[in-house]
Amino acid sequence: MARVLSGIQPTGDIHLGNYLGAVRGWVEDQHTQDSYFCVVDLHAITVPRDPAELRAKTLELTLLLVAAGLDPEVCTLFVQSHVHQHAELSWILECVASMGELRRMTQFKEKSSDAEESARVGLFTYPVLQAADILLYDAERVPVGEDQRQHLELCRDIALRFNHRYGDTFVVPDATLPKVGARIMDLQRPTAKMSKSADSPQGTVLVLDEPAVIERKLKRAVTDTATEVTFDPDKKPGVANLLQILAAATGRQPADVAEGYSQYGPLKADTAAAVVELLRPVRERYAELASDPEAVRSTLRQGAEKAEAVASGTLARARTAIGLLSRS
Repeated sequence: MARVLSGIQPTGDIHLGNYLGAVRGWVEDQHTQDSYFCVVDLHAITVPRDPAELRAKTLELTLLLVAAGLDPEVCTLFVQSHVHQHAELSWILECVASMGELRRMTQFKEKSSDAEESARVGLFTYPVLQAADILLYDAERVPVGEDQRQHLELCRDIALRFNHRYGDTFVVPDATLPKVGARIMDLQRPTAKMSKSADSPQGTVLVLDEPAVIERKLKRAVTDTATEVTFDPDKKPGVANLLQILAAATGRQPADVAEGYSQYGPLKADTAAAVVELLRPVRERYAELASDPEAVRSTLRQGAEKAEAVASGTLARARTAIGLLSRS
């Protein structure tokens, strides 16, 4: 089986876009791929975080991933900071990457545009740590959102450069995108991606929202002044977003879904009903798992042991290739 790796930060609350664009695909991949899934808490500290909240969110996210269908007996589920090889390989790769490459990263430019001089160094080198996350596990496929494609391309460039300079060491990964639901937009600002931030609570459907809340948010989604239901992301972004959500929730294509509607009201109602049913088993399973928090800690310990067994071998190859003296 091909090896696949992906990660998610324990910041904010998991929303519908995360679920449709990433997590649901992970659940499918684990049965056909050698799957590694990581809660990337080191990435989360590139901006100030409350320590207690970060620990709580890390556990909460793990619970939610298991509730969504990740099976620790089938895949490898672990926390990034529990495997020290991530940080060590990141430093080695920082000595291969260039300042120019990192300055071109769109996310850094966006997040530091107002105060680049005071931005954390970790925010600048974040993509190199992400490359280390991927390369440690010889991942062949990396499911990523559209906003992460640039980071994946950097990872490929670093791997190719390292291999050219120091010998064949790393597997060069390919990105994969879900066919439907890859980019779910904010319900109130349909030209902006749905986000885990609290900037638009009414535009973001959280996986753990109650059914009544989900229905209210979707029925109040922004559309436009016309009434025709067509899938046109450029001219009708709000309507296109609803069609994208309903298509992803029901396994169809957005353009096909549009043919069944002539008014926005029924489209919103059907989309709300489909999302409620899609997320219902996740919410119910989460409630069961939350009653035994020690079980998730045990899951993470086992996952870290499995991950470290692979990561240690890759790091040893990289250390030898670049010329670091072995301790033994």
